[in-house]
Amino acid sequence: MLRPYYAPTTPLQDIYMETVIRTQDLTKRFGDFTAVNAVNFKVQAGAVVGYLGPNGSGKTTTIRMLMGLLLPSAGSAEVLGYDIETDPEEIRQRVGYMSQKFALYDELTAWENLEFYAGVYGVRDRSHLEATLDRLGLRDVLKERAGELPVGWRQRLALATAIVHRPQLLFLDEPTSG
Repeated sequence: MLRPYYAPTTPLQDIYMETVIRTQDLTKRFGDFTAVNAVNFKVQAGAVVGYLGPNGSGKTTTIRMLMGLLLPSAGSAEVLGYDIETDPEEIRQRVGYMSQKFALYDELTAWENLEFYAGVYGVRDRSHLEATLDRLGLRDVLKERAGELPVGWRQRLALATAIVHRPQLLFLDEPTSG
């Protein structure tokens, strides 16, 4: 009997073999309209994946289901080993999300936005917030109101709020818009 041969792996290779997203016939309907129809895919740890399609093709709806923000009409999915229907809070604690419409508070400064989102994730260490500012080159705009920042700076700030809690997985919805 023939058996498949698997080369020995290193611990680093084992990490990249881990499936971090798995969907099975994932479907979302809004009344008679089917926004996402029986989507199947897997994503391995360490992969950078582009989820492409025209406007209205269900990309954002799929991401929102994977984040546990929308329940599927049919099918199933796991993110980081957690079921999207039964464990959405576990997923949201471990995942970062930057929406296509930046979820920033225009009246707050860059620092206040970052501090707010860090607090939502339970991050209270000021040095961690400062390291996030430095990592994204936001130190020069930390006292400016988010609503007054140019689009590119707002985009950087939105990314900072998405990664301030050091997520295991990051979803960027339309990251190049604007």
